[in-house]
Amino acid sequence: MDSNMDANLRVLLVDAGTGFYRVKRYKVGDFFGPVDLGLHLSGKHNSLNIGTGLFCGSILPGSNRMIFNGFSPSWGGFYISSMGGAGLVFDNLGINMVSILGKAPTPSVLVLNRVHGEEVEVSIHPVNVQSVWKQGRKGIYALMDHVYERWGADYPSDPRILATGPAALYSDSGGICSVPIKKGELSYVDTWAGRGGLGTKMLREHGIAAVIYGGSYVDEDFRNRTVADEWFQERYKMRMAAKDMEATTKYRFDPKFGTGGTFGVNYTTLKGRMLSFNYRSVFMSEEERLTMHKDFVVDHYLKQFNEETIETKQQKTCGEPCSAVCKKLNGEFKKDYEPYQTMGPLSGIFDQRAAELLNHHADTLGYDAISIGGVIAWLMECLHEGILTPADCGVSDVPRFSPKDFRVVEDSLHNAKLGIELLDNMTSENPVLDLSEGARKLGRRLSREKGTRVLDSFVYIAFGRKGWMVPNQYWTAGPLSPMAIMGKYYMHYGADFIPPRLLGNFNAERLKHELILDNLGICRFHRGWAEELAPKLVQELFGLKDEFLQSIAATATRINSRNASVFWESERDLDFIHEFLKRHRDVEGNESEELAGWLKRFEENKREAALDFWYEIHKGIQETLQEFQ
Repeated sequence: MDSNMDANLRVLLVDAGTGFYRVKRYKVGDFFGPVDLGLHLSGKHNSLNIGTGLFCGSILPGSNRMIFNGFSPSWGGFYISSMGGAGLVFDNLGINMVSILGKAPTPSVLVLNRVHGEEVEVSIHPVNVQSVWKQGRKGIYALMDHVYERWGADYPSDPRILATGPAALYSDSGGICSVPIKKGELSYVDTWAGRGGLGTKMLREHGIAAVIYGGSYVDEDFRNRTVADEWFQERYKMRMAAKDMEATTKYRFDPKFGTGGTFGVNYTTLKGRMLSFNYRSVFMSEEERLTMHKDFVVDHYLKQFNEETIETKQQKTCGEPCSAVCKKLNGEFKKDYEPYQTMGPLSGIFDQRAAELLNHHADTLGYDAISIGGVIAWLMECLHEGILTPADCGVSDVPRFSPKDFRVVEDSLHNAKLGIELLDNMTSENPVLDLSEGARKLGRRLSREKGTRVLDSFVYIAFGRKGWMVPNQYWTAGPLSPMAIMGKYYMHYGADFIPPRLLGNFNAERLKHELILDNLGICRFHRGWAEELAPKLVQELFGLKDEFLQSIAATATRINSRNASVFWESERDLDFIHEFLKRHRDVEGNESEELAGWLKRFEENKREAALDFWYEIHKGIQETLQEFQ
């Protein structure tokens, strides 16, 4: 692609209610990608926006990510979710984004195909999702199979399918799933836009249960490896492939730890910072936490992963050529840290067979795995403590929810089976536990019925009146910050103690850096070079680096202008922060005056100190994301 000052972003606007569609062009410079343009369209139409970045289809590694955004049913604000590799096939449509407006009168499949010429063929077909979800592989996978059998032959090359499951109908946290298709075979390499419940938005608000897309359009993608190598050489004294290999070491295989992927590296390094038994581990001594990490994880859960996945090199990409091969598999089961953490140690499960059962069931139903795992862990503790009875939850037993005398295989399996019962009872026409408006609202109702603060053991971030999010699984203050979008990595999640005002500054800067990647559709696993180099590539190709960075800053402030974060509602949120600070002093040996001051305040009045801590983070965010500075 030559330097192009007249480039446009082509958006296919589809009204799901009427089937009418049109292509609208937006000048590059006015908008730069799926995030800033998606924010504009969401404000105008309350649309679900699905698109790719300016470098999609290019030689640049990790540039084929598919970005989804819109107003989230679970979070309550504008939300961005992304999916690996799915942009590569989308690029064949010859458009940059599809924006779904309106609502189909009955659940339907959106079919997008471009066989010849300039026009994308668009059609919308009703589908009996309730019936399809019960067939074959069940749930989300059955819908993918059904859609492929019905329309797959219409495509000149392998298409790609975006599908929802029952969770999108019965909860506010339904995700969107896709798998690479090779030579007519649907692979096991799940890729998800899970966070934010945009699958629920697609199905409940727009009536679209699945999308199939593909085509044969060839555009003027930037494919000149020599030029790309020159850029990398100039900045890093390395060729592109070598720099990318270095930047993605953790996700492939890290010789320092003898393992790879987010699961392997995190579980090797977390040690006493590992969260388990619905965060009750934060109250344990460091010695107890280290013993649990060694006995249950290093010697079993992680050992199984290393032997079954790493040593056998069961790893794939998300569907694009990439050196990270980050998809770590064991047969049909894909192992990522956060789902195998929330539906693993957090839910009292430390065995791969048990975790595979529960994770696969949640995936089949189509849930945002991290959020639903946090809900399962919370309900497990409520059952264990007798706050809720098995009858309240529609289950047959209570979990084994203490490390004392815990049998790593048998008790993990018991808890996983109980988790499956909980999932089934939440995902039905007449649920015992109604998640249709989210876990926060469910917790409020249970609190009224039980006369006790049922939500106090649920770790979540609150947003607006109903919005909620289970945080990223790191025991540090960043993941509970009052940012306008949470549950992703739009905040500082390092394990260090950072004074809260400064943490707010760091969070806001992190948001801007992550928006560079998302607005260009580049996978964050390549952030080691992409955050710095990508704006320069925008300059080389479009001559608009300064305008691009100004647009990123403006987009961050516009997202933040809708920040309706609510102070921590559950007691466990306060304890999560308090115990994190204590561990820094007692275990990490941090002697800073700032830390000591906060601990003194927490010990005098935990709630008052937590309120000040929260507002200090908030101040740091607001002062960094002011529109005019």
